[in-house]
Amino acid sequence: MSEQVCRECHRIINGQTCPICGSSNLSADWSGMVIIIDPERSEIAKKIDVRVPDKYALKVR
Repeated sequence: MSEQVCRECHRIINGQTCPICGSSNLSADWSGMVIIIDPERSEIAKKIDVRVPDKYALKVR
């Protein structure tokens, strides 16, 4: 199974449900990726409103 992205929080996942927000509204059509390691100190994480370290898509269609 290919990686999909949660349309609610933009987290890149492999399952059928997002473990962060619980949404099953997923998309396989996405582009760009950012990996957030330390959301407390990351300026990028603050700009995209991320609080959990993981992989996130920048654009979800």
